[in-house]
Amino acid sequence: MIRVVIILLLVVIILYTISTYNRFQSLKNGAEATLGQIKVALKKRLDMISQLVNTVKSHAKFEKETFEKVAALRSGVARAETPEELSEIERETRRIMGAINVAVESYPELKTSTIVLELTQAIQDIENEIARHRYTYNNIAQEMNTKIDMFPSNLVASMFGFRKLSYLEFGEEINKTPDTTWQCDD
Repeated sequence: MIRVVIILLLVVIILYTISTYNRFQSLKNGAEATLGQIKVALKKRLDMISQLVNTVKSHAKFEKETFEKVAALRSGVARAETPEELSEIERETRRIMGAINVAVESYPELKTSTIVLELTQAIQDIENEIARHRYTYNNIAQEMNTKIDMFPSNLVASMFGFRKLSYLEFGEEINKTPDTTWQCDD
């Protein structure tokens, strides 16, 4: 009787370990695939930004440095291996887009240009795609990190070397400006 209980307990532990390992592996693969989709979308957006810079350059002064920066970011996407590297590329891309938007706002003929409007809309569509992929990735990271923190799945994670995933944080830091209007009345 005791043998049967021990054998059943071992079978349950083995099945749990296999199931949990497979879930961790599935989450890891899902995170890698989603990061790959984000890389593709970032490259597409940088290509669109290059086209937009080429369209706008006849009206606004864009230094050679801007073109080189876009090219460097595009090749950086291919080399990026971590969410932190992709986040840095995203921040730099947003800075460039900010400069382009300022230039477009300064020239009324650019604001009404069909090509500029189409490229701007295409970039916005790609940004929405990136946001969806980022949401998916962060959900995967949350599930993976929670499983790594919880008992008994944390035992399986440590046994097989699964590590927590970093979250993707695109653009939040850039868009935040300190609120200087609030004051404390002491």
